[in-house]
Amino acid sequence: MTDKNCQKSAGNDMILSGREIEQHLGDNIKIDPFKPENLNPNSYNLTLHPDIMTYEEVVLDMRKENRIRRMTIPESGMVLSPNRLYLARTVEHTETHNLIPMIEGRSSIGRLGLFVHITAGFGDVGFKGFWTLEMFAVQPVRIYPNVSICQIFYHQICGDIEEYVSDKYQNNTDIQPSLLYKELNPEGVSTDPQLTLGFKK
Repeated sequence: MTDKNCQKSAGNDMILSGREIEQHLGDNIKIDPFKPENLNPNSYNLTLHPDIMTYEEVVLDMRKENRIRRMTIPESGMVLSPNRLYLARTVEHTETHNLIPMIEGRSSIGRLGLFVHITAGFGDVGFKGFWTLEMFAVQPVRIYPNVSICQIFYHQICGDIEEYVSDKYQNNTDIQPSLLYKELNPEGVSTDPQLTLGFKK
């Protein structure tokens, strides 16, 4: 049955203002570290952690744990190549209750042809952890650690709330490659090897 209050508010999807985000800090919203200068009119800028990963498989397999290569973005920057997926994470650890957290790229980042997520900017009520970024460059672009890379914003939610529970991504402490294989192949992961890409070290 649809909640009457939800019916009344249909079409009025509310996004929190920057001041409202600040008022919810320590309660429904936790951002660590929090810097007031990163607060926007209706969002908060999240920054890029120096750690970054790429997959080493020629073909990514949904049913297998795909191998990854970990790198560190130096202070002098790192050039991302087109047509390759890079996994990174935010410096900030966030926790959200009674609101829907979402991330989007900053317009200045988008104007460099850099995507910071691929269909995965939608968060869940109750999510706790760092945000993994699925970065994809349209053309070669140099990135730097600790730059403001994306923005988090918060939607109000209507109806009874069941908070996010996951043995894959909840309470993560690092970049999270796809763990879809745990759903599709719960009995175990095949050990059949795939060819690896010849990255230069």
